[in-house]
Amino acid sequence: MGTLATAALLLPLLGAAPPQEAGAAPSARLQGAFAAAAAEYQVPQSVLLGVSYLQSRWDAHDGAPSVTGGYGPMHLTDARTAIANTVAHSHAEGDARGDDSRAPLKASQSVPADNQLPYRLKTLTRAADLSGIPAEQLRSDPAANVRGGAALLAAAQKRLGKPLSDAPADWYGAVATFSGADDTATAATYANDVFAVIRDGEQRTTDAGQHVTLAAEPDAKPRAAQLEKMGLRKADTSDTECPRTVSCEWIPAPYEEFGDGDYGNHDLADRPKDQSIDYIVIHDTEATWEQTLKLVQDPTYLAWHYSLRSTDGHIVQSIKAKDVGWHAGNWYVNAKSVGLEHEGFLAQPDSWYTEEMYRSSARLVTYLAKKYDIPLDRQHILGHDTVPGPTTSTIPSMHTDPGPYWDWSHYFALMGRPFHPTAGAHGGVVTIKPEFATNKQEFTGCDKAGQPCAPHGSSAVRVYTAPSEDAPLVKDIGLRPGGQDSTIDVNDMASRVSTGQQYAVADRKGDWTAIWYLGQKAWFKNPKKQPTAVAAKGFVVTPKAGATEVPVYGRAYPEATAYPAGMTPQAISPLPYKLLAGQRYVIGGRTTGEYFYSPTFDTTTHKVVKGKDVYYEIQFGHRIEYVRAADVRVVPSALS
Repeated sequence: MGTLATAALLLPLLGAAPPQEAGAAPSARLQGAFAAAAAEYQVPQSVLLGVSYLQSRWDAHDGAPSVTGGYGPMHLTDARTAIANTVAHSHAEGDARGDDSRAPLKASQSVPADNQLPYRLKTLTRAADLSGIPAEQLRSDPAANVRGGAALLAAAQKRLGKPLSDAPADWYGAVATFSGADDTATAATYANDVFAVIRDGEQRTTDAGQHVTLAAEPDAKPRAAQLEKMGLRKADTSDTECPRTVSCEWIPAPYEEFGDGDYGNHDLADRPKDQSIDYIVIHDTEATWEQTLKLVQDPTYLAWHYSLRSTDGHIVQSIKAKDVGWHAGNWYVNAKSVGLEHEGFLAQPDSWYTEEMYRSSARLVTYLAKKYDIPLDRQHILGHDTVPGPTTSTIPSMHTDPGPYWDWSHYFALMGRPFHPTAGAHGGVVTIKPEFATNKQEFTGCDKAGQPCAPHGSSAVRVYTAPSEDAPLVKDIGLRPGGQDSTIDVNDMASRVSTGQQYAVADRKGDWTAIWYLGQKAWFKNPKKQPTAVAAKGFVVTPKAGATEVPVYGRAYPEATAYPAGMTPQAISPLPYKLLAGQRYVIGGRTTGEYFYSPTFDTTTHKVVKGKDVYYEIQFGHRIEYVRAADVRVVPSALS
């Protein structure tokens, strides 16, 4: 019996759960909800499942909203309800430029208000009107949420003048409409992604333990011609540097003078011709999409290269990759990186990122990494939270986004670089790899200082001074020079490692593994039955023979003699950390000292200073750091 033909049998009472919920096994209830909703609204079940997968991967998140106020498996948006309670941390805190050659930009501390919400942020209200299901039930009940999503798809199909057909291909325009995108390229990219999932099929167990299956339909091909009658705008893509597999729009950041000889919000350069691009830095916006675009177009604020929207994965490029954005708080990293801002808020464990944004970002990063020969690993694809403070005084003000709730494991899997063991038990290195969904670390400070955050999957693993969860947390003398204890605050990076990061093994004891971290042994729980790390191998650095300690740096600047006459050499500035004899740290890369001199709006004096001093990037704590090659020796990681 066909899906639509069973409508009379499966039609649930208005506002009630589908009839098969009551007697169904728990792991089958969500699958049944999709079948019932598809039958009720005459939407092909594969279309309903495909749309939901690209929004939430069928997760309900226990009724919590996404970063854009989307609820449930269908990501029905009610941003006014959700975002009103969001706690944000302004990117204007600290000096995002991080360059000693000029005074910090006095960026505005305020975030412009949003007076009106676009349709893509209020689809839950529309679903409530169409289905008659109360808004609160659409937010909290997964089955009702699926029905609301089906109602939206059916209404879009009717509005486009299309039949409620059994053929998924007939629903291409309705799927594109569901994205909420206002331009043709984004709507098409979203719909194409949904149809790729339908063609390939998918299955997984959700965050609530529900196993859901979408059987492959190889013949489900997009009908892009349906977009022509939707009346969407055509985005300006003329100057964008993006792969063809994403939707990308050019909205430039202004390079302008203002005030008393100041300027913003980025620097003109000629990368990679005059200096290499070695890093991609992953941020979250700490603002809504509309606010983010206002900020990046403000010459008195900061700027980054790309912004990514949560609801549909749409990308806005604002700076050419050849130019240097002010985004990472470390001028050396800024000069060597491309910055990606993702719509979201790090201190909201309840808030989650959509699958479409993860996919869009993964494609962009893969494209940029290939174009600029950037390795796809956590030593080069940096979180803003792993960018080092360039000097001792800046360490406490360095940013902490995208935070512990960004799913690094899934992100790298989408890029075709999943984290997996690369050595046996004595490889000498570990790659941090907890199971995101079940790794629910305790954090505080999401809503109020000291208050517990809601339990949520995490990429973070906490490290202790001894092999016990009762032992004190590892301390960070750079973050707290007075030696105060580390905390479990969501923004406290002192005693935390993250998925994909690699560390040299210092010791093992039962279910615990010790690594070298911030100049000391740091222990984390790593039981064999549920490991939080996998074995790896590679090369590590240790102090050269005879040295008891070597300095650690937050930037790889050239030696003083490399600077031309008339230019003040930048201080090398050792940090308060020490790499001690007998300790080992994983090498992330090798580089020669370099400094981009650009303190003025006039670019005629700009110059890239290249030295002879060689540095190694190392994973020293949660953040990367640098050591001079002359101070260390490189050895294989294998344990004796």
